Amino acid sequence: MIIDTKNLSEDKIYKIMISTIAPRPIAWISTVSKDGIYNIAPFSFYMGVSSSPPLVAVSIGKRDDDRKKDTWKNIEETGEFVINVVTYDLVEKMNITAAPFEDYVDEFQEAGLTPLPSDLVKAPRIKESPINIECKKFMILDIADMGLVFGEILRYHVDDTLLNEKGYVDNRKIKLVGRLGGADYCIVSAENIFTLKRPDKR
Repeated sequence: MIIDTKNLSEDKIYKIMISTIAPRPIAWISTVSKDGIYNIAPFSFYMGVSSSPPLVAVSIGKRDDDRKKDTWKNIEETGEFVINVVTYDLVEKMNITAAPFEDYVDEFQEAGLTPLPSDLVKAPRIKESPINIECKKFMILDIADMGLVFGEILRYHVDDTLLNEKGYVDNRKIKLVGRLGGADYCIVSAENIFTLKRPDKR
């Protein structure tokens, strides 16, 4: 089958993209509004961009009524956010925070999560997540009805039990969750990780 995007609606293009660009890591982003209200929401159009400076990028859409989502607005106004890692034991709480709550609702309370103070940003961390990444806004690009948020990583908080002998996160010790198409997700677990060494120059 050949699929030409020029002949498809935006909705169909989106559905093809999320089923073929997969699995995707989930940026479970916590922010605080300029009025002090906590917000959490998951986003899977998320990637690492650069290690010098250490940058990530997250694509955030608008609400159905064309308003910017709270995460986008909060990052734009405060310049700060935290990315929290989603593990299998947290998927139900993560799913609650995906609901389109109004901006006066505290998603920590709605999902039964615990806010922890960050060290370098005002946005809270999610205590239940084993990895928290404090970020500051680097820039935001407006692309159609999306905001492409670039964040500079300032500090990591990592559960010590996840580290290997070199001080890096051992992915075999953590059931990371990835996003697939539709309502489908996947788990990265020890039994489905394999090692493939890069070949030498020829």
